Amino acid sequence: HPACSPVLQAARGYARPVTKKRKDIPSHLDDLPPTMLKKDYANLPVMSSVDDVVKRLLSLEMASQKEKLKVKTQQLVEKVRRSPNDNGSFEVQVAILTAKIRTLEEHLQRHPKDKRNRRFMLMDLDRRRKMLGYLRRVNYSTFENTCKQLDIQYSPPQPYARRITKRWLVKKALCIKVFQEKQKLKAAERLKQRREWQARARAARE
Repeated sequence: HPACSPVLQAARGYARPVTKKRKDIPSHLDDLPPTMLKKDYANLPVMSSVDDVVKRLLSLEMASQKEKLKVKTQQLVEKVRRSPNDNGSFEVQVAILTAKIRTLEEHLQRHPKDKRNRRFMLMDLDRRRKMLGYLRRVNYSTFENTCKQLDIQYSPPQPYARRITKRWLVKKALCIKVFQEKQKLKAAERLKQRREWQARARAARE
């Protein structure tokens, strides 16, 4: 109201309505046991003799979201890798992308206006679809096993259909004509260069 004092107007400007807390969204990291050690300390032999307090500090109970994601990614990779030393096959890359995509999906459920991470998720989805399409063409049994182990469903990309208009046909005909003329000029230039090379070789032999 214009009759209000400036202090009261400023207080009203800073006031915010009470927002309800959002419900906890289930995460794909919830199935990790809290007593499991972090990835960097899981295979150390000294961990069998350390104190319980130290084990708790180095377990997933005290771990950050990033450290939990490392463990989850390692679990998915172990399901599909071909050998213990396999770190770069298409199956392993699909498993790594799956862990990233699920994390981004949960983040976007909490923050639906985050366009930057939505773009990253769509890019990762496109990369995973291409890798699965390649596996489907080359080795179908490996493709089926990968989808089953990672609990994902492959959807082939929709075929691209362009609406044919008169303007598009004229533009296409012009592009083809320009390309043909350019090829003729290149052919004449190559013929000229070839004749020069032949003349030089003939002069060198004489």
